Amino acid sequence: MTRQDPIKHFFIWPALLIVLVISIFPLIYSLTTSFMSLRLVPPMPARFVGFGNYTELLQNPRFWHVVGTTTLIAFIAVSLQYVIGFSVALALNRRVPGEGLFRLSFLLPMLVAPVAVALIARQILNPTMGPLNELMTFFGFPNLPFLTKTSWALGAIISVEVWQWTPFVILMLLAGLQTLPDDVYEAAALENATPWQQFWGITFPMMLPISVAVVFIRLIESYKIIDTVFVMTGGGPGISTETLTLFAYQEGFKKFNLGYTSALSFLFLIVITVIGLVYLAILKPILEKHK
Repeated sequence: MTRQDPIKHFFIWPALLIVLVISIFPLIYSLTTSFMSLRLVPPMPARFVGFGNYTELLQNPRFWHVVGTTTLIAFIAVSLQYVIGFSVALALNRRVPGEGLFRLSFLLPMLVAPVAVALIARQILNPTMGPLNELMTFFGFPNLPFLTKTSWALGAIISVEVWQWTPFVILMLLAGLQTLPDDVYEAAALENATPWQQFWGITFPMMLPISVAVVFIRLIESYKIIDTVFVMTGGGPGISTETLTLFAYQEGFKKFNLGYTSALSFLFLIVITVIGLVYLAILKPILEKHK
């Protein structure tokens, strides 16, 4: 079959049209709904309100609070994931004894469903009956409000995120480390460069492109966090740990305010897009410098 053979269109276009219908139609419908006042409970007829939903959201202090909370969780969690992940990847790249077992054990958290991880974490961190607090009580320490005080609850959520998704960072960075040429390190060794100098002068600059990609992927995924927060704290205490996706869930599936939720979803998309563009714009000159 040649590239000019028209039969290829018979196979390509139906699949392409199906994908477009499945992905584009909900997007257009959701965008249209965001300009409407539409509730399912109590049932209300759709009414065009223009940018009313967007204006109401931007004037809602709760929206800005959840944006700040989501940003805090995402940036701290991803920073820790990168630092820990890079450190472990460097260690595994040294061909330590039992390397295969370490790789398997580090990947296991990533293979468990986030809901299951959050359920286990909620049981462990239970303020009254959790084994961690019972252990602390046994040694004479007071119970800690892991899930009932804002700072502790945020720390618990970030810890679970770091535990579960650091293996992804390890996997990606380890793959990158194993592609680095050995001759560069041999030349550095001849120049009596210390391991620390080799890391900052060779390893880190050469790993920068994959590091940027890994951090970007994890940052976008962290902004979509819902299951961990929903199971562990439900957004509480109050709304202190509520994230953007959980806020959208509350408005859409509990209040059935479809127009407001659609507007929230598109504002969420705008927030993610702006953060992604700023992130790439800041790092672009650095990447070009290290080409």
